[in-house]
Amino acid sequence: MVLALDVAPSYTDPSILVPAGIAAAVVVLGLVVWRASRRKAPPPADTKALTEAPALPKEPIKVELPPSELEAQKRAEQEVARAAAQEAVRARLALEREAKEKGITPEALEAQTRALKDKEEDAKKEAYRAQKAAEAEAKERRQREKEEAARLEAEAKAKAIADEEARKAALLAEEKARAALQSGQTLAAGLSKTRSEGFIAKLNGLFGGAPRAIDEKVLGELEETLFTADIGVKTASALVELARDKAKKNELSSADGLKAVIRKEVARIVDLQAKHALAGGGPPHVVMVVGVNGSGKTTTIGKLAAKATAQGKKVLLAAGDTFRAAATEQLDVWAERAGATLVKGKDEGDPAAVVFDAIKRAAAEGFDLVLADTAGRLHTAAPLMEELKKVKRVIDKALPGAPHEVLLVLDSTNGQNAIHQARQFHDAVGVTSIALTKLDGTAKGGVIIGICDELKVPVAWAGVGEKVADLRPFAPKEFVEALFD
Repeated sequence: MVLALDVAPSYTDPSILVPAGIAAAVVVLGLVVWRASRRKAPPPADTKALTEAPALPKEPIKVELPPSELEAQKRAEQEVARAAAQEAVRARLALEREAKEKGITPEALEAQTRALKDKEEDAKKEAYRAQKAAEAEAKERRQREKEEAARLEAEAKAKAIADEEARKAALLAEEKARAALQSGQTLAAGLSKTRSEGFIAKLNGLFGGAPRAIDEKVLGELEETLFTADIGVKTASALVELARDKAKKNELSSADGLKAVIRKEVARIVDLQAKHALAGGGPPHVVMVVGVNGSGKTTTIGKLAAKATAQGKKVLLAAGDTFRAAATEQLDVWAERAGATLVKGKDEGDPAAVVFDAIKRAAAEGFDLVLADTAGRLHTAAPLMEELKKVKRVIDKALPGAPHEVLLVLDSTNGQNAIHQARQFHDAVGVTSIALTKLDGTAKGGVIIGICDELKVPVAWAGVGEKVADLRPFAPKEFVEALFD
């Protein structure tokens, strides 16, 4: 056992002594174990976000560094010198006891005693020197610990402030997105031209003025009105036949009654269930977006991406319309604006390959939604519909079961031609829902009725303006009220 030894020059009498070699070995082994136990990473700064202030550490950061090799060496030398001093004291005391037992005078042993005392003093001086050197090294280590703690605290404070700024920026962006989504015009406002200039206006003109009995002449005028509208021949014929049947059964007594019958039938036709959540498949949920060039397809994708990111979804856009350079550029702008990620390929490259890579990346990186743009026309000999079929097959290979939605974007200003387009795309790739754009700029909003009637495919989105919020989830009841009320 080694007891503490005062190594100052005024040292006098030690406690129990041990051999120098054993003491040194014990000290060195202890230092090795101590250094190994201290080799831990400094405690991380607490950067947990707060609502009002940066999340600074509650307690000051403390850093404990292991002793340097020089400090450890000096500590070992100090212990060795202590042991040597103890050994010299032990030898001197033993000599004095032996002299006393043999009756030898101290003067006779003065030379030997002095030599042992000198050895003792030299050992104490060496221990003192080693102690001071070790203390100097320890002081430098404590200074380094203090500097390291200060650096970690500064980093923690800077990161907390940065996190708080990022949080506030995200909240601001969310508020702006929410405000943008809430500032769009209503569906009724978007359908104002259809109501004032389209077939509804013609119906109102037919039934306005003095009360008229429902006779063959009135039904003939109704037939002419509906067939010249943009609801499609099939739908117009069905509505006329319904009116004739009601008239034969004497179930129509007035023009208002006839209008009510048509309204009720229109409500039934458009009342199809459509998805608005952009979720439910995958993950990721994959939406294949199709439509001819100029229909507003790319803009619709951008608006849907903005809506999804505003809801906190992680969105990836696939620039599959590689045959039109402007499409990729336009999608790039929308991706940046919406905070979405864009995957694009080479101009006139394989659209299917771009979409495949995008879906694989989305699955690997945890994206919630993939919106895949596709070609609206081709500059090659390959027919458009065959290319779209290929893209759909490749999507299924990239993620079995995808696409979870096939969204057809139609320009409502095309009127009955939009119904023809919808039929072609539906036959080729199985359209699951439709987005009708530019309703605010046309009197042909009645095309919605024909599409729902002929294809039994729901209209999911209605575009009634330029803002993100103006791409609205289509609500059948709201549509009917907007037309007839």
